[in-house]
Amino acid sequence: MKVKTIRRSRSAVLLALAAVAVPGAVAAVLVFSSTGAIAATAPVDLGTAAAFSVLAGSTVTNTGPSFLGQDLGVSPGSAATGFPPGQVGGTIHLADAVALQAQNDLTTAYNDAAGRTPFTNLPAELGGTTLGPGVYRIGAAQLTGTLTLDSQGDPAAVFIFQISSTLITAPGSQVVFINGASPCNLYWQVGSSATLDTGTQFMGNILAQASITMNTGATLEGRALARTGAVTLDTNSVSAPLCLQPTSTPTGQPTGTPTGQPTGTPTGQPTGTPTGQPTGTPTGTPTGTPTGTPTGQPTGLPTGTHTNKPPGHGHGHHPGQPSWHPTHGHSQLPVTGSTGGDAAAPFLMGIGTVLVAAGTILLLQLRRRAQKA
Repeated sequence: MKVKTIRRSRSAVLLALAAVAVPGAVAAVLVFSSTGAIAATAPVDLGTAAAFSVLAGSTVTNTGPSFLGQDLGVSPGSAATGFPPGQVGGTIHLADAVALQAQNDLTTAYNDAAGRTPFTNLPAELGGTTLGPGVYRIGAAQLTGTLTLDSQGDPAAVFIFQISSTLITAPGSQVVFINGASPCNLYWQVGSSATLDTGTQFMGNILAQASITMNTGATLEGRALARTGAVTLDTNSVSAPLCLQPTSTPTGQPTGTPTGQPTGTPTGQPTGTPTGQPTGTPTGTPTGTPTGTPTGQPTGLPTGTHTNKPPGHGHGHHPGQPSWHPTHGHSQLPVTGSTGGDAAAPFLMGIGTVLVAAGTILLLQLRRRAQKA
């Protein structure tokens, strides 16, 4: 009989622990999921090359009133012609230490983009298609018409195109973004040379092994970065890409929502519900049924309660108090409420009440099981 009782006691304890552990595990899964367990494609680090609108290995040649929003650089070459009439919003670096470092960083970025996996193979023609974030591999890329890039609601989404040989656009072609995508995180790794034909509206960072040519009126929101060859311009605009990377929003939401809900709900319910029930219901009901335990629990310190009752409280009845036990009903109120002497007393009393209620329920279950056994 004792062995069965012990086993049942252990089962009751395990059930109680499970009741606590399961919600905790669920909350942990929610927090883990909200922080983003699935890794997304990381941006390519351009290093100091990110400061350049145009970077060439041999030379830069311009015709007409082209405008470069950032720096212009050449290394190891040292020639840049056509400025003016071309205008440079930043600084011109010709075969200096800054241009050399930018070329070194471009090489690192180029190799990084070329080696990204996993990738999806695409046909040569990109026009008329819509693509989501990711890495794409093409032999020789052709753009005729419109290529739509969909960030799927993530402004920091990354698109990497690994092109084995050439990138060529038809006149009037364009790259457009939907759902918050940013040209800042669009990379074109070109194995040989890139050509943007007349009137093309292009986006992203072109990282070409050899040369880059922009025909009349072509525009680029991004960067034209050539490792070994020349960059040729003709009445073009190369503006810095607008980078939209919401670093504060994703961090604030996972921290605020998962943390606030588990903390607020479990704490509020145990404190509010058990405190009300032991004071109203368990005091009347347990006295009739389990004569030994419930009566001893609520009235466990009658001597201390009578001796240390707050000044000004007698043994008379209060309206609404049970007439069969006026003393205890009267002396408990200042303790469970606020005496003004200890700010922690309500919290401790709430915890004590919860423990007493839990212990009483557990003891009743154990006794009933023991009697059945």
